[in-house]
Amino acid sequence: MITWMYWTPEVAIFFGCIVLMLAGMTVWEIRSPTSEHKGFLPIATTRGDRLFIGLLSAAYINLAWIGISAENANAWPGFAVSMLVLVLIMWKG
Repeated sequence: MITWMYWTPEVAIFFGCIVLMLAGMTVWEIRSPTSEHKGFLPIATTRGDRLFIGLLSAAYINLAWIGISAENANAWPGFAVSMLVLVLIMWKG
């Protein structure tokens, strides 16, 4: 069923983190509704907006890492950078 994708531990952890973030954000939003604020992003955003922008950024960073690294290179550096960017966008975005 999911054989169309090359599942490595890094890929599984990445998608697992996304699922955990979405679940956590849902609970957080229910318990404490968000309001818009302006950070370094050029628009006023809510937590959900920043999560969406951060997830897109993380996906592009991982794709770029895969594209520029060697065929059997380690995927952890791309994962680490993408998570740092995601945290930065969520925190200061």
